[in-house]
Amino acid sequence: MQASSEKKQRKVVYLTFPPESSNKPVVCDLARVYGLDFSILKAQITPRHEGQMTLELSGPAEAFEAGLNYLRDQGIGVTPAAHRISRDEDSCIHCGVCTALCPTKALSLDIETRLVIFDDEACSACGMCTKVCPVAAMDILLENGVM
Repeated sequence: MQASSEKKQRKVVYLTFPPESSNKPVVCDLARVYGLDFSILKAQITPRHEGQMTLELSGPAEAFEAGLNYLRDQGIGVTPAAHRISRDEDSCIHCGVCTALCPTKALSLDIETRLVIFDDEACSACGMCTKVCPVAAMDILLENGVM
């Protein structure tokens, strides 16, 4: 059991797998060996067995760094996701389309007010909401000018 005073981290990372690593259970090892929680936001393997994965990781800071170093030692490219999602409150028409696709439930519909609520702390920046918003109220904000 981890100490409650231990500082936790939560980040979204983009992983690139060479063919020799795409069939290894490295993501499961992050949970099993390093005690990290993960959520796979997007994953794909090409016909050449190269892989790409967007992963949300959370856990104690020390284990977090050890887990990322483990991935790098396996030949996996680790890049922090350099973006976050914002909502233009004035543009949002509260249609609720985004709530159906939000994997972290950062977007939800308040049943009493019929308004869409956005919890940016719970948002994993997967970008699904930006693709379905009919009025483009949801937007990806780039950090440092890179994605």
